[in-house]
Amino acid sequence: MDTGSKDKPASTKSSSKYHSKWSILVEHHVQPDLLAMESIYGANAFILNRQGGLRSFQIHIHIEDPQELTISAKLNSSSDLETKSDGSAEFSYSFKVQYLTPIVLTCLLPKSYPSHIPPHFIISVQWLNHVKISSLRSMLDSIWMDQTGQEVIYQWVEWLHSSSLSYLSFNKELILGPCGVRYSGDRRAVSGSISPDVDIPLMKSYNDEQLLANFGKNWHECCICFSEYAGTEFIRLPCQHFFCWKCMKTYSGMHVKEGTISKLQCPDAKCGGMVPPGVLKQLLGDEEFERWELLMLQKTLESMSDVTYCPRCETACIEDGEQHAQCSKCYYSFCTLCRERRHVGIACITPELKLRILQERQNSSQLEDKQKHREREMMNDILSVREILGFAKQCPSCKMAISRTFGCNEMACENCGQTFCYRCNKAIGVGRNGRNDHFKGGGCEQFSQATFLHWGEGINLRHVIGQVLGRNHAELVADRGHSCPNCGQVNVKIGNNNHIFCSGCQNPYCYLCKKIVRRGSQHYGSKGCKQYSVG
Repeated sequence: MDTGSKDKPASTKSSSKYHSKWSILVEHHVQPDLLAMESIYGANAFILNRQGGLRSFQIHIHIEDPQELTISAKLNSSSDLETKSDGSAEFSYSFKVQYLTPIVLTCLLPKSYPSHIPPHFIISVQWLNHVKISSLRSMLDSIWMDQTGQEVIYQWVEWLHSSSLSYLSFNKELILGPCGVRYSGDRRAVSGSISPDVDIPLMKSYNDEQLLANFGKNWHECCICFSEYAGTEFIRLPCQHFFCWKCMKTYSGMHVKEGTISKLQCPDAKCGGMVPPGVLKQLLGDEEFERWELLMLQKTLESMSDVTYCPRCETACIEDGEQHAQCSKCYYSFCTLCRERRHVGIACITPELKLRILQERQNSSQLEDKQKHREREMMNDILSVREILGFAKQCPSCKMAISRTFGCNEMACENCGQTFCYRCNKAIGVGRNGRNDHFKGGGCEQFSQATFLHWGEGINLRHVIGQVLGRNHAELVADRGHSCPNCGQVNVKIGNNNHIFCSGCQNPYCYLCKKIVRRGSQHYGSKGCKQYSVG
């Protein structure tokens, strides 16, 4: 008895499912349309509750444009040049999307459908006004008139999906609005548009969600390791570049460990976009992320020109306009130039004079050993700064000491990112225009003659070394040595990597097909040569 009672609910549930569909067929003669909607549109079709013995359902019709559709909206502003008659200014804002929020079609099927009466329906769209939605409603009525006595729901949905944009002349651009206009016309046309401030974020958010969901369903190739993974194994940055989880974890951990967080940007060489803190928190462990936060704080403080450190407890302090600061921790008030106690109205002592005084005090017998040791450290600090400034220049923004080993006079501070001229120590504007304004009109030369001579000697020396090493390696490993397709220089494959840089002309080429490789991400992979192979 117990076993029979346990099995009975399962069979009842199964039979009730089929009985429900059969009752639609018998009572309303509309089962084919509803079953077609459920089977074709799946999760986008919703069977609603029975109303007065009738059956109702709702379908979400998704609009997708593979080429991206431009969305434009009129926004009001008090600072724009174009002024309307009421005194307020107006300007246009545009953005692109690939996915639009769905058109919602709600239908109530009468008992005499489809033989005599069409479905009662309401069409709702978030990004259209009432007038345009009403024109779509009229088109649905026309389709029924052309096919009276036949099921038309499938034709309605297909037409809305494939032809609604072109019918409204939205082939390349969709214009939102007008918003806030009262419309007392067709009640079957419902607009979900509120205002650009509400509609635009909703449309962008929906488009981003759909792009992310579509990305996760497909397989992609990582531009770092050239391996293919499912989309769920990738991390997409705000710049829209994406890389596999393993590579990004290794890449982020390396920069945090080395302290080069200013280079912790998008790995794409031409991008330089930021990696959001939320992404880094997922990639890094707790200790690594805490170190990243500490380094970011330190970098931010060092880039601020009015931040100094207390000479007693090393706490960060804010400098006032008279080169004085007070520590918030130990309350020591000091001069930010000489690092001594605050001296109002007295000229600040120079580093050279301070060094001389400290050196003379070292011979005094009245100083305790602890004080002597502290003053020796102060002397070493002064000597270190003087030595550094002897062969380095300070960044005009954050005062970080930077030394040039070779290259041109255009320098970039790794601490704050400021670009400046190493010759005159003046800041240079961002981009090509800033560079041209300084070096072409400012009197400074970007490249010196000594730089060109140094480069020429380096290139010749590298070519000679490359020939010698290539010849020796070719003799030792004859089966792996082969000629460069560009200059004929003999090179040797090291390990399993087929991506080889010629030791003579420095051009990269493939060991397998002997072709010059300009972009490794396009040459190697599932559709090209293997980057790693034995032999």
